[in-house]
Amino acid sequence: MQVLYAALLGYLIGSIPFGLLLTKAAGMGDVRRIGSGNIGATNVLRTGNKGLAAATLLLDLAKGFAPVAIAGQLWGEVAMAFAAGAAVLGHCFPVWLGFKGGKGVATNAGVAFGLAWPLGLVYALIWLSVLAIFRISSLAGMAAVVAAAAAAPLFGYPEFFPVLGAIALLIIYLHRANIARLMRGDEPKVGGKE
Repeated sequence: MQVLYAALLGYLIGSIPFGLLLTKAAGMGDVRRIGSGNIGATNVLRTGNKGLAAATLLLDLAKGFAPVAIAGQLWGEVAMAFAAGAAVLGHCFPVWLGFKGGKGVATNAGVAFGLAWPLGLVYALIWLSVLAIFRISSLAGMAAVVAAAAAAPLFGYPEFFPVLGAIALLIIYLHRANIARLMRGDEPKVGGKE
């Protein structure tokens, strides 16, 4: 029952669509009607409001971190893993939006920090480094999710490898259109035109 509670907690917190809520509250309408149609921070940035994009990023990080940390305090490591996976699923497939959400990169960053800070640090360093070099959000996100999964056994957290590996596969699958554009050389850059 504990893992079910942890999964439910993770899903419900993870499914809060902060990008959509913030843009609507700011009078910018439905963020799903612009750019990629995504509810994440990268698409919120396409509204031109950097503050809203930063707030979306931080809140999406928090909704990954919070359920994992809570589950760890209440029920232990196994529950943490279930909360982690469910938080990302909640972001990607929120019940409130007909199961059409974001791609989970920022939420998974929060998850990684919640599971173990060294994994979160690896995630953040790879994400920011690849983004700084290539200015391609999708590439940075995919590199970070793979790095976090690979870092789990290397940094002494093998128990978290299965969930981080599964999340990495999901996030890469959700980026399949981005991968096609990367291969064609026409994936948009952060700050560039759509």
